[in-house]
Amino acid sequence: MTDSLNLNQSVIVGVAPRPRITRRFMGIYALVLAVTTFLLMALGSATRVMDAGLACPDWPLCYGTVLPADQMNLQVFLEWFHRVVASAVGLITLGFAGLAWWRRDVLPQWLPWSAVGAVVIVLVQGILGGLTVTQLLKFEVVTAHLGTGLAFFAYLLAHGLILLGSPASVSWQSQGVIAGAVAVVLVYFQSLLGGLVASRWAVHQCLDSQELCTVIYNHFWGIVPAVLSTLWVVVLAWRKWRLFSLILLGILASQLLIGYTTYRLQLSIPALTVLHQAIGALLLGSLVAWTTLNCRSTAPSH
Repeated sequence: MTDSLNLNQSVIVGVAPRPRITRRFMGIYALVLAVTTFLLMALGSATRVMDAGLACPDWPLCYGTVLPADQMNLQVFLEWFHRVVASAVGLITLGFAGLAWWRRDVLPQWLPWSAVGAVVIVLVQGILGGLTVTQLLKFEVVTAHLGTGLAFFAYLLAHGLILLGSPASVSWQSQGVIAGAVAVVLVYFQSLLGGLVASRWAVHQCLDSQELCTVIYNHFWGIVPAVLSTLWVVVLAWRKWRLFSLILLGILASQLLIGYTTYRLQLSIPALTVLHQAIGALLLGSLVAWTTLNCRSTAPSH
């Protein structure tokens, strides 16, 4: 009765009731942002393999305009659209942080500060995106750009799952948490090695002139610990989460098969190269999900 009276009073005086921003809402928000980031990384990979990274010679504009209609072709479109989506991700992240601070009275106390962390990461990513153009695709910058994108994706995914789950005690000594954390780190660094191979065009240089073969060999050797740690998670998940275990095993097998095919074809099929990076990010995301679900936040529920 009291709630109805308050609502009626709000309507009478012309004051709209405050929107209900809940823990669940913020969790869905974070997951949507994570999915958008995943798609953005795939778009960035397509931009790179199509040799469109410098299709817009300036930054942040493209040929000095917001929409370079006169210069538009497939390469320019890829680079331009990549920037548009990246800008949208940045704005949505600012919105996430703004909501976290605005409704901090009904949200977990850690969320506003953690949302600021997301803003910092996306700002760093934006700066690295600009440097990839101004530094003419310098491989160190390109690799760092990929690494930051993967970290941002994992960060958002973990936030979404924590916010959607029921808070419980942290169990850092859990075997599932340890296995997941180890696998996340190893797969992440293996992804960086793969990005380094791509940004330096090491496959072509090794096959053509025997240069940069060490970069490829390091990537090959990195497969071993990444695969073993992922298989460890597959075995642990089989006990209670059999479907997840099978899905994770399928993702791992697909990544290995596509990676081998891509190498044998000397990266001649751009779609396979993009798919290889996308499945790698999916593998990382699956391991982040496993680790997060095995280690709940102690933040109070609202």
